[in-house]
Order: sequence, then C-alpha cells, then structure tokens
Amino acid sequence: MFAKNYQQVLKDVRNKVLHPVYFLMGEEAFYIDVIADFIEDQVLTDTEKEFNLSILYGKDTDIPTIISVAKRYPMMASHNIVIIKEAQHIKNIENLLPYIQQPLDSTILVICYKYKDLDKRTKFYKALEKTCVVFSGKKLYDNQVPGWISDYVKRYGYKIGPRALQLLADHLGTDLGKIVNEVRKLFINLEKGSEITPEVIEANIGISKDYNIFEFQNALGNRNNQRAYQIARYFADNPKSHPFILIAGVLYQFFAKLITYHGLADKSQKNVANALGVNPFFVKDYATAARNYPPQKVISIFSELRNYDLKSKGLNNETTVSGELLKELTFKILN
Repeated sequence: MFAKNYQQVLKDVRNKVLHPVYFLMGEEAFYIDVIADFIEDQVLTDTEKEFNLSILYGKDTDIPTIISVAKRYPMMASHNIVIIKEAQHIKNIENLLPYIQQPLDSTILVICYKYKDLDKRTKFYKALEKTCVVFSGKKLYDNQVPGWISDYVKRYGYKIGPRALQLLADHLGTDLGKIVNEVRKLFINLEKGSEITPEVIEANIGISKDYNIFEFQNALGNRNNQRAYQIARYFADNPKSHPFILIAGVLYQFFAKLITYHGLADKSQKNVANALGVNPFFVKDYATAARNYPPQKVISIFSELRNYDLKSKGLNNETTVSGELLKELTFKILN
C-alpha cells in the first residue's frame, strides 16, 4: 500500500489502524523521522516500551538480526515495535524479502531508508507494495515552501502573513527539519492564535526584517537603487550568513519568473499567481518589476548572473571577493 500523504499515515496510527511493516524512504528525511517517532510514541505505553521496543541502526545490524528481533512476540503488550534507523546502510536489504512476504502481525517493523528511493522495478519493492505501508518523502520545490510553512503554522494554531512567510522561506530553504526547528522557536515565544510577523522572526531567530534576500529582491524590482545598494553592502559585510551563490540563485528565480510574466497574455492576479507559483499578494510586485525591466533587460541580466556565478567560482577572477562581486552585480542589474 503506497501512502501519498504522511498526515494520513499519522492519522491511521492515531486511530490504531496499524500495519506490520512501514517502509519509509525518500530524499526528505523529515517525514521519515516524524512517522517513526510518532509510531514509537503512540503505540506503546512507557512501561510496555521497556520490553517491546527495539531500535537498530543500519550500520550496526544485519538481516538475520532484524528478522530475529521482528519475530519476537510482545510481552504484556499489543505489539512488538522494531525501528530500523539509517536502513539505507544495510547490506543486501532485499534479503529481508521472506519476512516482508510473511510478516508477524503482532510486530510493527519500521524501516527508515533515508535520502533515496528503492528501485521500483525490483521484486523486493513489489512485495513491499503488496503487504506494507510504503511512504516516499519528496523534497519540496522552492515555490512550495511558503505554502508548507503556512499549513504547518496554521495546524499549530498560529497565523502568518505573506511577507513573513517569504522571509522564512528565503532564509531557511527547503530543509524541512531546519524549518520546523526555527518555527518552533517562534511558537515558544508566542501565545496560541498570535501572528508571526517579520518583527517576531527577527527578534526570535535572528533573520533581519530589513536586510534579507526578500527585501533585496524587492528593492531591485522597484529599482530602489539606494536601498538595493544598502542591502548589497550589508550582505557583502556578512558573507557567511548571505553567501553569494544563494543570493544569485534566488535572483535567477526572480528574473525567470519575470520573463514568464512578460510572456503572459492574461495578467490577472489569479492567472499570474498560478503561472509564477507565488502568493497572489506578491503579484503587484512582479507587475512593478516588469515595468522596470523590459524583456531585453531581463535577458541581459541572465547573462550577468551567469557571468558573476562563474566569477564567484574563480573563473576569470583570482582576486575579487564574493562581497565585491555582489556589489558589481547589483550595479549591472540596476544600470
């Protein structure tokens, strides 16, 4: 049984709809850890765990050991839980096939196979699909991160606006574990129902509400030269917190969306938001930037971005540091 949604897996466990084997795989380790931890926490009481919970690690175990532990019957509990962490390190994991084909109903075997998927063409994978819960955690695309954060925040009873969302998404990237750790810091310092604002983010997790990649992009889009140079200088003075390669990547995405905007026949807010994959709140910013950067200028900016990306990697540049490159790039974009 292939589970598409990790929330559904959690719901089933909460409702005691349990399965003998959970094979959790994929690039995004966050979902794997959440499901495994939830099963560990929810199925057995603390007393039952003393005799009925086994946690093994892929580097330190093998198939015979896993099968032996999985075939134990529970002691004074409903289930024997066996969690295999870092299962991607197990040699010849396909040798687990005989157990997968006939798992013990009183055991819950949770296999955490991180950072990749199994080959779906194999006999082992096909057997898993027939008898087990198979979940694959996919990495989010950059444009999916704000929506994910918004859902997560709402689920825990808080509010967050578009600018605060974009501020977190731009700074934290697509690593869900990192995102959750930082957002939970905000929860600790806010009452339920409160709104997470840029000011709250700056006060609690140190992301400047004034000097960040979102504000830099906004200043460039509005051709606010003074503000753009001010932020570029701040980034240049803090290169570890604001690496050139990250800034260049965000700017490339911004101008790629801008060229898409120029090509749209229907520039209504809804259509633009769907085409660009952005919150409708930000459509006006792209409309402004499009007026400031006609298509030919955007194309020349792409050329400059590629040029400065190569320079940042040392091509035709032996002396200029990344901060100075960013200042030069900012000038080229604005002129």
